[in-house]
Amino acid sequence: MTYRFRDLLALEPLSADELTFLLDQSKLFQEIQRHPLKKLATLRGKTVTLAFFENSTRTRISFSTAASRLGADTMNLQAEASSLKKGESLLDTVYTLNAMKPDCLVMRHAASGAADFVARNLDIPVINAGDGTHEHPSQGLLDALTIRDRRGSIENLKITILGDIQHSRVARSNIHLLGKFGGQFTLCGPAMWVPRELENIGPPGCVIRRVSRIEEGLEDADVILVLRVQTERMYEPTLSAEEYILLYQLNAERLRLANPNALILHPGPMNRGVEISPEVADGPQSCVLEQVTNGIAVRMALLFLLMSGATEGGEGALADEASGAPNASPEKKESTHAAD
Repeated sequence: MTYRFRDLLALEPLSADELTFLLDQSKLFQEIQRHPLKKLATLRGKTVTLAFFENSTRTRISFSTAASRLGADTMNLQAEASSLKKGESLLDTVYTLNAMKPDCLVMRHAASGAADFVARNLDIPVINAGDGTHEHPSQGLLDALTIRDRRGSIENLKITILGDIQHSRVARSNIHLLGKFGGQFTLCGPAMWVPRELENIGPPGCVIRRVSRIEEGLEDADVILVLRVQTERMYEPTLSAEEYILLYQLNAERLRLANPNALILHPGPMNRGVEISPEVADGPQSCVLEQVTNGIAVRMALLFLLMSGATEGGEGALADEASGAPNASPEKKESTHAAD
C-alpha cells in the first residue's frame, strides 16, 4: 500500500498503516548514512525553506542535512533574525518566504497550531518541526524507528515518560504514534507537570496512567522516554533542581527496576546530571545517538515523499535511490492533505 501526503502537521490524524508506511520509507534512507558518499540527486533543483521562529539546533541541522543529502538547496530563517521581532505578522513573513518560490516549508513555532495555520494558506508542502505544546511529528517518527530497530517491533510496548509532560510536544507525538500500536503509557513527574487531563490525550483504547513515584513508573517498562527538564520552569519553593534529581532523575539504580533490556530515549538537548545521570545517558541501553542518526533518515523520507510525491512504485523508487541507482527520478503525482 502506498500513501500520498501533502503536508505533515501531526501524527494524531494518521492511521497505524500510514505511520508504518512512513517508518518503512525512512528505513530505506538509513543505509545512506553508512555510505562514504551520502549525496543523492533526488531533489536537485528543489529548495527547502527552514523557517524556525523558535530557537532550535538539532532539528534545524537535521532537516538541513536531510535536504542537502537529497540534493536540495535550503533557505534559512531563524528566530533571532525573524521579521516577527519587528512587528510583522506570521502570515506576512510566510508569504514573503513563499514569494521566493521554495518547494517545501519546514516550520517550527512557539504557538500550537501555527504550522496548520500556515499550511492552509500555502500551496506548497508544510512540515511541522514542532509547534508549541502540540506535536513534533518527525521526532515521534524517529523515536519509533529507533525502537523498531532495537526491538524489531513497536507493538504492545510499555512506555514510561518521565519529566515535564505537560509542556512536551515530543511526549504527545509519541503517545499518538505508539498508542496506535497497542502502547501502554505511564506518565511520571511532578504533579504540576502531569495533570489529570493527560490521561485522555491518546488514541481510542490507549491506556495511560499517571504515577507520582519514579519507582512505580519504571516497573516493567520496555521503553523510557526521558524529557529535558527546563530549569526555568522550576519555581522555588515548589521544586528545585536538587529536589528533582532526588525524586525523578533516571540513574543506574532506578533503571534496574525496568525490564533488563529497556530502551532509553531522550529528544535532546540533554541536561546531564539533572533528568538523567551520565552512566545511563552513555550506557548500553541508551539510544540517544541512534535517535540523532535516524532523525536524518526520517526527515529525508519526509522531504522525498512530500516534495516528489509517492508513486505507484514508490517503495521501489526509494530503494533505487537509496542504493545509489542512477537516473532514478520518481514521478510526481497529485497528493492529498494527510493531516486534515
